[in-house]
Amino acid sequence: MKFIPQATDYERSPYTGLTRESWLEAGKYMLEGIFRNIPDLSAPVVMPRQETEITYPHRNDPEEAQRSQRSAEVFEGLARSFFIAAPMIENIPDLTVCGYSMAEYYRSHILRVCTRGDALYVGTYADQQEITGHADPHRAFQQTVETCALVIGLWISRKQIWDTYAKAEKDVIAAFLESYAHENTVPQNWRLFNMLDMAFLHMEGYPIQKDIMRDHAQAILNYYAGDGWYRDGHSFDYYSCWAFNVYAPLWNQWYGYENEPWIAEQFERNSNRLMETYADFFDRDGWTNMWGRSNIYRNAATSALEANLTLRYATADPGLARRICSGSLMQFLGREDFLWEGIPSLGFYGQFSPLVQGYSCAESPLWLGKAFLCLHLPEEHPFWTAVENNGSWERMGEREVKVTCLDGPALCFSNHQASGETILRTGKVVKHPGDIHGMWNYSKLCYNTKYPWESDDGLWPASQQYVLRDPSAGRTARANVTFWHGQRDQVLYRRQFFDYGLDRECHWIQAVNLADFAVPYGIFRADKLRLYQCPVELTLGAYGFPDNGQTRITERTRGEAKAVILKGWDSQGREKQLAMTICGGWKELEVKRNEGTNPDSRRSILVYARTDREKQYGYEPYILLSQVITKESHEDFAEEELFPLRKVEYTDPEGCGGYGPITLTMWDGSVRRIEFEGIEGRLML
Repeated sequence: MKFIPQATDYERSPYTGLTRESWLEAGKYMLEGIFRNIPDLSAPVVMPRQETEITYPHRNDPEEAQRSQRSAEVFEGLARSFFIAAPMIENIPDLTVCGYSMAEYYRSHILRVCTRGDALYVGTYADQQEITGHADPHRAFQQTVETCALVIGLWISRKQIWDTYAKAEKDVIAAFLESYAHENTVPQNWRLFNMLDMAFLHMEGYPIQKDIMRDHAQAILNYYAGDGWYRDGHSFDYYSCWAFNVYAPLWNQWYGYENEPWIAEQFERNSNRLMETYADFFDRDGWTNMWGRSNIYRNAATSALEANLTLRYATADPGLARRICSGSLMQFLGREDFLWEGIPSLGFYGQFSPLVQGYSCAESPLWLGKAFLCLHLPEEHPFWTAVENNGSWERMGEREVKVTCLDGPALCFSNHQASGETILRTGKVVKHPGDIHGMWNYSKLCYNTKYPWESDDGLWPASQQYVLRDPSAGRTARANVTFWHGQRDQVLYRRQFFDYGLDRECHWIQAVNLADFAVPYGIFRADKLRLYQCPVELTLGAYGFPDNGQTRITERTRGEAKAVILKGWDSQGREKQLAMTICGGWKELEVKRNEGTNPDSRRSILVYARTDREKQYGYEPYILLSQVITKESHEDFAEEELFPLRKVEYTDPEGCGGYGPITLTMWDGSVRRIEFEGIEGRLML
């Protein structure tokens, strides 16, 4: 059953109606789903498991590894559910759910998982090394992640839980935390877990190794790429928001402001820099885009907004922050398929295995509980008292598009008032040629808040991806590396390589230079092929379109241009419409029906363009012109929206686009100049 808020106030919250009381209702809704699966007070937060092939515990692993994984699952369930339970307990100390006192349950189980000899003991870092037989000093364990969730919850519910422990009990928990705080971690966002563990221990009077703390902190600062974003490993994704920009503000309060003021100042500056543009990362409804890894964490992406408001000199707009947090909350909790057996499914909406990573377990989606940390803000805080506003969306004209281009993290996101959607275009992506899962997460050409990415069979065609095929060899390849150039004269330039590998000079690798720009309902493309052998064939897919069996498919032509239009409904009954247009360089538009590849619907339809199979090597048309537009209604697109291109002017006399600027004159009077010469010197990874 989906969540339906009972306490609403459309005067203070004109967009969502949600209030602080609504959020407390939502927290109880989440806890009730969890605790209906717990048979008695002694049982751990281990939930029913819908998926068993990808997620851990991995049944084909050695028994030693499975033992470690089972203890990690116990701890993950406890700590991540505590993200929700802790602020609920703080606000409602006598909260009872499914007959269990929440304060009593978490007080007992936190002590048990830290106590050697208890049936639920999850082991120290040294214990895990012994269990797994790994004495490698560089080994890291999942338990490190969860210790951080634990200390955040203990800090929030201090009066109700931490302060009720006897000194000896606190010492047991502190010794357990210390075992992970000072040991090895993963050299990316994980450093913050160790930093908060140490900061909590320091607050409570336990000794810590300050040189290790300082080393982690300086490393975190050096992951900063600008514009408020941090690089996580190689990639940019929501970990910059729900890890770096949540844990760093907490660390400032617990430790940094007092002990490392210069570093704390940088963390605060970076968070405030993110706030300058982060609200525009969400769409007009406050929806979160499905992009990057760990998207089972869903609306945890909003937690950076509330975390900023805990800083000394916060700059987030509280009314806008609450509007986005509440909008994204209802994006998920407002769906019937969000929960499976009472807990968030392993998917973006319902169960969707292509999204899931092997480091997750059934309880992993509870990371979205970070969104509930806003309940730690007191009821008189501006986050709760300000009137909701919708930021940029309130200031845009009805067909206006606002484009934000950030070179640091290579992110370009456009807010489309005509459709209410936000479209993300990314760069600085490096994935192994065989990692199609990674390419779905990171190297789609566009990510749309209303059209979550479509998976595929690894062959072709693919949604929002170029796929190259050599018909003579029957071999396909997709773009696995995306270089970033940035925006020039409203056109975004990138380059994608097919089967990129370090074993070959990059000029011997097939590639496509990307040039695209926003139009009121979507993105127009004017891409240039950079191929070294032919004949080859390429396909390019639109977004996956949810299909309930009643989708209407129509075709339109205008001169040599062709469009395919889909009209239908998503799984929630909302009207959907998508159109793909080709107007140069492509041979045909075709339609493929899929099953099990769409996060929103069991069945889906993919419109895709393909080139001529007989393409030969030589000086011939290089430019591929296409467009994908969408809207959340069945109102017909206007002729000039389906076919926006009025005239194309090439520099080369043969009109192939081999060299020189290309001038596109649109029917709305706008002109776009596409010029690929010169991008070579500014390509970035």
